[in-house]
Amino acid sequence: MASSEALLLPVTYPQDPLSKSRSDPIPETSRRRPIKVLIAVFSSLILIALYVALTDTHEGSNDETVTESRTSLAGVSEKDNERFWRVSGRKRETFPWNDTMLSWQHTVFHFQPEKHWMNDPNGPLFYKGWYHFFYQHNPYGTVWGNIVWGHAVSKDLIHWLYLPVAMVPDQWYDVNGVITGSATFLDDGSIVMLYTGITGDFVQVQNLAYPEDPSDPLLLKWVKFSGNPILLPPPGIGAKDFRDPTTAWKTSSGKWRIAIGSKINRTGVSLVYDTTDFKTYELLDTLLHQVPNTGEWECVDFYPVSKTKVIGLDTSVKGPDVKHVVKASMDDTRMDLYAIGTYFDSNATWIPDNPSIDVGISTALRYDYGTFYASKTFYDQNKGRRVLWGFTIESDTVDADQQKGWASVQTIPRTVVLDTKTGKNLILWPVEEIESLRLSSKKFNMTVGPGTVVPVDVGSASQLDIEAEFVIKKDDLEIILGDNSAVGYDEDFSCEANGGSTVRGALGPFGFSVLADQNLSEHTPVYFYVTKGKDSKLKTFFCTDNLRSTMANDVVTSIYGSLVPVLKGEKLTMRILVDHSMIEGFGQGGRTCITSRAYPTKAIYGATKLFLFNNAIDASVTASFTVWQMNSAFLHPYFADDL
Repeated sequence: MASSEALLLPVTYPQDPLSKSRSDPIPETSRRRPIKVLIAVFSSLILIALYVALTDTHEGSNDETVTESRTSLAGVSEKDNERFWRVSGRKRETFPWNDTMLSWQHTVFHFQPEKHWMNDPNGPLFYKGWYHFFYQHNPYGTVWGNIVWGHAVSKDLIHWLYLPVAMVPDQWYDVNGVITGSATFLDDGSIVMLYTGITGDFVQVQNLAYPEDPSDPLLLKWVKFSGNPILLPPPGIGAKDFRDPTTAWKTSSGKWRIAIGSKINRTGVSLVYDTTDFKTYELLDTLLHQVPNTGEWECVDFYPVSKTKVIGLDTSVKGPDVKHVVKASMDDTRMDLYAIGTYFDSNATWIPDNPSIDVGISTALRYDYGTFYASKTFYDQNKGRRVLWGFTIESDTVDADQQKGWASVQTIPRTVVLDTKTGKNLILWPVEEIESLRLSSKKFNMTVGPGTVVPVDVGSASQLDIEAEFVIKKDDLEIILGDNSAVGYDEDFSCEANGGSTVRGALGPFGFSVLADQNLSEHTPVYFYVTKGKDSKLKTFFCTDNLRSTMANDVVTSIYGSLVPVLKGEKLTMRILVDHSMIEGFGQGGRTCITSRAYPTKAIYGATKLFLFNNAIDASVTASFTVWQMNSAFLHPYFADDL
């Protein structure tokens, strides 16, 4: 285990890339409005008070029992499922996990640290031939706390090399955690990193860091600006409600602009600041966006998407062929919700195209309908694409995490584009590089009648990539559509409330059972379910049912999913990535995505099987699909030979 001394970074930097004079003092901000003067005075008083109240930097702790108090004091979400058991009132008995079961749960081609805790992705970027990934990490234990910035690099977003920790909580303004932040490329190609620090008094403040050596492609050492913190919570914003600065984007006047998540009473808001040097900031009088009764907005993201081309766009791009996405992670519900709309550069505001699915409300669109949170995108200038990162928490217990020695996994990075066919939603899809891990494959074409379960002979099914398309038999479909009594009307169907894959309807469910044992005592179905509304139009839902994924009684199990748009003439398609305890499902080319975790006790190693099923009452379904065995990404520490 690394000592705290080994993690310390230098505080000053003799060659500040943001200052021509190579000195760190913060210059006076010019042309501030009167209210900004008051805010500056107010902030200065807070700064002095915080400094006087400074507590000593705490050493890394192995105390796994204090996670709740730490997260509460820090003003961040609890990052485990213990809250579920307290709120539900359900009795939980510890399952007797053994090392064989727990070691199988470790993924082989998803990113996770060598050991211990991980949560939010931070500041991803591409620099001098390397993809860089930073992440919230506790180097001392398997719960949230002692948060540092872990660091890894890759040539392809799949094969990662672990690097030394990038930043640690070694200053008064981040002594209780170096938490979420974002990277921005300046016009000259240099990098600045804005991040939130938690002070000794648990106040959230914004800070600036930059590479010590810009010529180093691995960006091994980072320097914290000596004038930190650069931003304190403004009047009216709670000390624990001011976090997660976005990547900056250019305004039409040439300034840089950032957004920061917060709340005012119960209204979720995104504050907006302008800057020219990343040291001094002007708080704008307008909010980028706000939605009542949505609570704290975390990990706000803001970026453009093309209306006409299937490409990614740099964060500063604007124009008539561009829409803008606002996404926020909801502290209250642990969901990542987004909306598509129009951005007005002149007054730094954004309005949704459809207010009925605005950010944060119950009908809002989600990046992912499973266990997926705190996501962040970056523009990959290497391949002209926007790439999304997000992490998934464990659904087992803290005790089990301690026993296995790690907690949390990052999803496979996903490209993000506007769905140009619907114009109303995003499409998320695994980066193309994941296909480099495909090994042997088998193709199948099977017709399965109502109430049928068929084993799919692929050998061990712990590491799979499945691509499939489904067609409901035309004669059956015509009969069912012409007989109102056959389908019935189900305007209120939802994956979560319908009871899962065992509840049969005329047109579903049908799909695959992954991570199954031979007797299906443990299995996780990923499936489509088709219903008919009163307008006689079919609606298709894409779901994952974890209720029977494990025999263990101390795992949170759920049903996930949502409506997925299916256009005229389209076949139903799904893709499933299976990586031990991690399952990622993509419906209709990524219009609806579901990430889930499974912790089987029997369906592990060679006992893991794959099944195709059709639980519809009346319809036969033909499935054409390919199944690839997947190789490991062989994540390991960086060595000189890796160059």
